Amino acid sequence: MAGFSELIRNFNKTRDYVRDFFIYGCKIRSDFDRKSIRTYGDEKRRVESWLGDYMRYDDSVRGRSVSISVDSGHIPENPLYNAYRCKSFTDNDIRLHFFIIDILCDYKLRPLREIVDELNSQYGMLFDEQTVRNKLREYTDEGIVIAVKQGKTLYYSLSRDTAGDFMREFCGLDDAVKFFSETQNFGIVGNTILRYAGISNDLFFIKHNYIIHTLEDILLPDILSAITQKRWLAFTSVSGSSDTPNEKGQVVPMQILVSVQTGRRYLAAYIPAIRKLISFRLDHIRSVKIGGVCEEFDDFKAAYDHNISRCFGVSFGMRRNSDSVDPIRITFFVDEVNEPFILERLEREKRCGSLENSGDHLYTITADVFDPNEIMQWAKSFIGRIVRIEGGNENVRKRFYSDINKMYELYGGDDDEHIQ
Repeated sequence: MAGFSELIRNFNKTRDYVRDFFIYGCKIRSDFDRKSIRTYGDEKRRVESWLGDYMRYDDSVRGRSVSISVDSGHIPENPLYNAYRCKSFTDNDIRLHFFIIDILCDYKLRPLREIVDELNSQYGMLFDEQTVRNKLREYTDEGIVIAVKQGKTLYYSLSRDTAGDFMREFCGLDDAVKFFSETQNFGIVGNTILRYAGISNDLFFIKHNYIIHTLEDILLPDILSAITQKRWLAFTSVSGSSDTPNEKGQVVPMQILVSVQTGRRYLAAYIPAIRKLISFRLDHIRSVKIGGVCEEFDDFKAAYDHNISRCFGVSFGMRRNSDSVDPIRITFFVDEVNEPFILERLEREKRCGSLENSGDHLYTITADVFDPNEIMQWAKSFIGRIVRIEGGNENVRKRFYSDINKMYELYGGDDDEHIQ
């Protein structure tokens, strides 16, 4: 019977588990239906071994829920980085790693054949040339080994470059890497560099740091490569209400978007089958696969660049004809003399809309956007100042007034109540 191990083979499984149980913190043991209860126990122990100092346990009538409790403004390092350092490896992987480093530690150039022979003569290990070649190619891509072509033969040597040497050579580089280690995109790279150099972040603490984004970073290299190389992309995703994976057909990736309202990240892509632009949440994407070159990529990108200017947030809505709905107009009451900061906020946050003075202490934002729901979510932060809403989608307006009426019923008090 296989014993418990803190190492993992499938990062996607651990990523989903950490997100559903430990980040959202709303699931309990009985909600785990992917495999056996023992699998739940193994996954729980594994994550607790990485994040033991940040665990919180809440008991309810449904059972005990376990979640991560972190004040990002008081920690120097994202604790979820530990998930990337627990990938399992085979016995041959670890042997080959140390043997190759030991052979190349004198920094002399050696051809593949000589390295294979030394593995046999020095360590009594028989590896076929293709296995060693693949490992050397992997280390060359990562910068651990240098490959030099002489004639038709590749010669390999251990790289002399180390993170510590660069830190000592370039003044201020350590501070730059400290900052990079806690930024949202690929912070694990900066954190790993710091570890190799024996340095820890003691300068930068980010108050509103969405630490869960690091679990999505594993998808970004392939997505960004597909965008750069103008290729098709296929991916598997789940919806917010179901854990059943859905295979998405070929899409054309355009850009990674970040919602300033929720902090979530999205993949904006064009779907030729339905001729629409759609944004997909990155935390719902399980895996991605790069396809062939898209010959029409530049045409799709030009259309995307034109349409993104009509998005208030990250949604392209359901509109197919940009002239089918009137621009939405929201009028606010603003006392310019006593509350100039309100006017400044409207000017700063109007995004693709236009702001104009429409009367005494009245200012109107006009926006022709694909999804008026997004601008209404923002407008609700000005409750008490909204004078009227015109144009746009009728359903959106009705929903807004319906929400106001429901709020009044909840908090407005009874007619005979003196205190409201």
